[in-house]
Amino acid sequence: MNTNSRRKFLGRTAVAATAAAAVATPAAAQEKPVKRVIRKGPKPEKTPLFNGTVAYGNLLFIAGVGYHKEGDIKVHTKAVLDQIKDQLEAAGSSMNKVLKCNVYLNDLKDYAAMNEVFLGSFGDEPPVRTTIAAPGGIPGNSLVEIDVIACI
Repeated sequence: MNTNSRRKFLGRTAVAATAAAAVATPAAAQEKPVKRVIRKGPKPEKTPLFNGTVAYGNLLFIAGVGYHKEGDIKVHTKAVLDQIKDQLEAAGSSMNKVLKCNVYLNDLKDYAAMNEVFLGSFGDEPPVRTTIAAPGGIPGNSLVEIDVIACI
């Protein structure tokens, strides 16, 4: 192959590779992700201490959810998981799309009972999970608090 033929071949290969890369990379993936706060109502007049649900690109972060009423650990766990499900769906996600879950228990003795309710809540392939007993308790007298990271 002479020098001119080699240049033409390499030039065509570079163009083809560039075109293939452009087709393989969707336009949305090329856009810079932005932070979006997801609220049920209007934005508060004052800056809040934290937001409950924030999306960044296709990731969704839900702050710790507790249950602040009477009931045992099973009642609290179910109520918390129901609230998380509602927040996920409102943001365009689902329990099956949860990637990471942190569980904070007021008392480690509730671990087995919490797991009974938790099992299957996130589908056949549950997220990775960390569970700890919160040494000083959970704010608002909740027996359990759960936060999650999901994809949209």
